[in-house]
Amino acid sequence: MDREMLRTIYSLSPAYQRGVTGSEYEVIVVDNGSESPLKTDHWISRPGWKIRFFRLPPGDVSPCSAINAGVENARASHVCVMVDGARMLSPGVIDGILQQIRISSDSFVFTLGWHLGPQPQNVSITQGYSQKLEDKMLRQARWREDGYRLFDIASLAASSRGGWFSSINESNCFAISRAQFKVMGGFDQRFVSPGGGLVNLDFFKRAVESALLKPCVLLGEGSFHQVHGGVATNVPMEDHPGSVFAEEYQNIRGLAYQSPIYEPLYVGRLSQSARRFLS
Repeated sequence: MDREMLRTIYSLSPAYQRGVTGSEYEVIVVDNGSESPLKTDHWISRPGWKIRFFRLPPGDVSPCSAINAGVENARASHVCVMVDGARMLSPGVIDGILQQIRISSDSFVFTLGWHLGPQPQNVSITQGYSQKLEDKMLRQARWREDGYRLFDIASLAASSRGGWFSSINESNCFAISRAQFKVMGGFDQRFVSPGGGLVNLDFFKRAVESALLKPCVLLGEGSFHQVHGGVATNVPMEDHPGSVFAEEYQNIRGLAYQSPIYEPLYVGRLSQSARRFLS
């Protein structure tokens, strides 16, 4: 995922994120045993960017151990988890998270998810959408100059399709206190399917339904998925492994997965580009 990581890392950098300095947060990158180790030359030693890199042994197709290892190695009181290295962020995410956890340390702050391209990528890849088209689209959007332009070239992911004021069932960029992450047991390592199956939905459901946490939607911000051949995001719907994931979830939890029921707090602001998703 070298192509995708260059953009993901830049979108996490103090050169791009607004309202924060590089001294207020660090980025931890965990390579989950890639057959070809991730190339780090372009971003690991940038002045002012606090980045640490870990590489796990190959052989684990689930991200659970990698996520838990990243949190274990974090030094801050709170962590922001992004399961997928192909997810770029809008430029107010880190400042929005920091502001909310300073107000309430037991906040569970989360963003909605988008796919780059005209439709969710399970659909768009069957209609010619590709990495080459995505590269061209991102260049034309000049997203590095204004990251909110990502909203102009993206569509809501299926898990966020109801928009800002719906009860979404997954976030690919969420923040939580490190202590509470550990109290919850982290990402359940019994989820061993490629990509972790429903483990991200499982953690999200447990978090927003917990009496110990305050769910908070970060308005006007989001994560944006780049096309990279993902096991669930980048296959046609008829080939989606959803039934396998559902069976694994039921075997682990003893019941079928059901979307969580919760009443979140809404924090932040909506840029002009993000407002079109109000409807």
